[in-house]
Amino acid sequence: MTYLAYQVQELDGTFIGDVKALETPDLQEDHILVKVEYSSLNYKDALAASGVKGVVKQYPFTPGIDSAGTIIKTSSDDFLVGDKVILTGYKMGMSVNGGFGEIVHAPAKWAVKLPANLTLLQSMEIGTAGLTAAASVKKLEDAKISKDLPVLVSGATGGVGSVAINILNKLGYTVHALTGKTYEEEVIKSMGAVELINRDKFLEDGVKPLDKALYSAAIDTVGGDILSKMLSMVNNNGVVTSCGNVAGAKFTSSVFPFILRGISLHGIDSAESPIELKKTLWDKLANEWLLSLEGQTKIVSLNNVGPEIKKILDGKQIGRIVIKHGE
Repeated sequence: MTYLAYQVQELDGTFIGDVKALETPDLQEDHILVKVEYSSLNYKDALAASGVKGVVKQYPFTPGIDSAGTIIKTSSDDFLVGDKVILTGYKMGMSVNGGFGEIVHAPAKWAVKLPANLTLLQSMEIGTAGLTAAASVKKLEDAKISKDLPVLVSGATGGVGSVAINILNKLGYTVHALTGKTYEEEVIKSMGAVELINRDKFLEDGVKPLDKALYSAAIDTVGGDILSKMLSMVNNNGVVTSCGNVAGAKFTSSVFPFILRGISLHGIDSAESPIELKKTLWDKLANEWLLSLEGQTKIVSLNNVGPEIKKILDGKQIGRIVIKHGE
């Protein structure tokens, strides 16, 4: 049996993606075969599709760190044929062919049963980006962050930033959005941000060892100098989370935010998180954190993934991109 997949191959140093028919793999022990109905596009998928070193081990390869669908075969006692499941992160789309294919073959221990209040489409509107946002917000919730001051979120139009703004707004936090796309004010405010801050203006005075404490917490999705400045502007006993490096893999900071204000800096990696944490986050996202993201989501077919990959690499993508498989 064959299935369709957006496969990336290397030809003379150039990485080219195209939809191809592939053979369905044999079912391994403690694995599941999933008929994928929806998957989503993340920044890491775009890197895999463009051949960035260290993301994918070898080509040809099918990217896609997220997928949601129905089990058609299982060798695990934890799942039955017909179960609807979500697969996010781990080695999906990196060393295991991922969600840009209509069939996914993966270890059963990577899967989470679809919560009752979510549809497969809703789960991919959230995807790994939304799960990362939820993990970030959970750090703030666990620390009982005060709502007296705003929370600052960087990368506001990206997948993580946009979902984080939505969740924080739902929980009653005042959200300020840091972005290089202030021309998207209407879209960003529709997510729940009350104020937009231009990224360049934010950085124009440079980074101080300690700045005015304007925020109760911050969720950073980009790294670099943005993270450095965020740390200096968070109030006593605040929390800053870090989950991205698009603005730089390195940042500098004095010890002052940590020893004079007691700031906590938390790294977020939802992709490799324990499956029990993922189940907790999905339960929250299906219940008290349930969001309406259809207005911030674009649905495309497998044949139209290529242009969306280019957009995300060019920094022009907004919100979430979901891939609908099949007819």
